[in-house]
Amino acid sequence: MEFNRIITLLRKERGITQKQAAAELGVSQALLSHYEKGIRECGLDFVVRVADYYDVSCDYLLGRSADRSGLTLTVEEIPNPETAKDSVYKGSVLPTLNKKLISNSLNILFSKLAACPDKGLVSEVSAYLMLAVYNMFRLLYASAPKNAESLFRVSPGRWQGYSAAAMSTAQANVKAALDGENMGNGPALKDTSCFAMTTESLSKDYPLYATSLFNLIKNSEGRIDRVR
Repeated sequence: MEFNRIITLLRKERGITQKQAAAELGVSQALLSHYEKGIRECGLDFVVRVADYYDVSCDYLLGRSADRSGLTLTVEEIPNPETAKDSVYKGSVLPTLNKKLISNSLNILFSKLAACPDKGLVSEVSAYLMLAVYNMFRLLYASAPKNAESLFRVSPGRWQGYSAAAMSTAQANVKAALDGENMGNGPALKDTSCFAMTTESLSKDYPLYATSLFNLIKNSEGRIDRVR
């Protein structure tokens, strides 16, 4: 399932037709179409050919690595955007790993937003992310009965519903802005070319952080697959 998705992604990122890719890979367009749709499974020789053609690793093609090079990083090897020296939290690697994946991915997200002329978009994206952190922090805080609820202004019976509504509003505003609607805080966004990107361009532009983003996407979609 990963292989057919990834070879389709790579072809489209390169901007070539299925007919052209098939010819250069030495197979018929019909066969390549079957591979991309997951109707047929290919042999190892074709996997290697595709890896050479798109300059990626076989592990990446097979979904074993989220990085084009096939790199699998340990928590110590993932770049830390902070100066903190701690590599683990109280002996646990997982919180540190996840924190790095999120922090490094946010670096890319806000770098892309910085190139956008619509600064209102940054505000809406930031609002959504801050609300997500607020939600998780408040749940943790409320789980300890001795914690004073007066830290928060919104009442216990309302905050979850209100927060969900605020997040939905922020997400809707982001979608509307990207669709070219005027958000009332400046000219409408007419050109989203500043957000054009491929896995190759992300790896090149953000060599320290791209692997974290790719792993965050992979982990998130794995979580989605378990609930859909």
